[in-house]
Amino acid sequence: MATYDLDEQERLDELKAWWKRWGNLVMIGLAVAIAASAGWRYWQNRTLTQSLEAAAVYEKLTQSLAGNDAKGAREAGTMLIEHYKGTAYAPRAALLLAKLNVGGKDLKSAQTQLEWAAANSKEPAVKDLARLRLAGVQLDLKQYEAALKTLAGSHSDAFAFRFHDLKGDVLLAQGKKTDARAAYQAAFVEMQEDNPYRTLVELKLDALGGAVK
Repeated sequence: MATYDLDEQERLDELKAWWKRWGNLVMIGLAVAIAASAGWRYWQNRTLTQSLEAAAVYEKLTQSLAGNDAKGAREAGTMLIEHYKGTAYAPRAALLLAKLNVGGKDLKSAQTQLEWAAANSKEPAVKDLARLRLAGVQLDLKQYEAALKTLAGSHSDAFAFRFHDLKGDVLLAQGKKTDARAAYQAAFVEMQEDNPYRTLVELKLDALGGAVK
């Protein structure tokens, strides 16, 4: 029994010595872990709340557009971009506002919104669509080199034919018919035979000397 008590005392002394040396560090580490866990839960809850709020505002935006309420749509869209820019709804709102501005002949505002959407969207499809529409606005504004630069970046295969086709439009507007034909040909090759857009591209090629089958 005495030996047992001695062993226990030695272990207790070792523990006290260890705690004296490392106790503060352990407590700090524990406090950091607790704070990190609390912070993570707060961030998750905050993200969920932001997403739900943004969804409600986005619904208001779409309803306003459906009801031809341009003022309400602009207010909802601006709120999403300014207060919920970290959500997926903000870039989509920018696309809708840009479309609204194009319809109202306000190409400069549309350009700003599309540039924002292209720069801030985390969804590849939304980013590609924003770049396509941006290049289209730049073409209308006769910003040909800017449009070609917008179209030059990487994009998903699903949008490949649209990028090539719009590049052809820009090059044709510059009077570069040979380059435009090459771009249209690239678009033509990318499309499936049952793609209804293929006929339009083929007409463009015919006007420039015909498509290579």
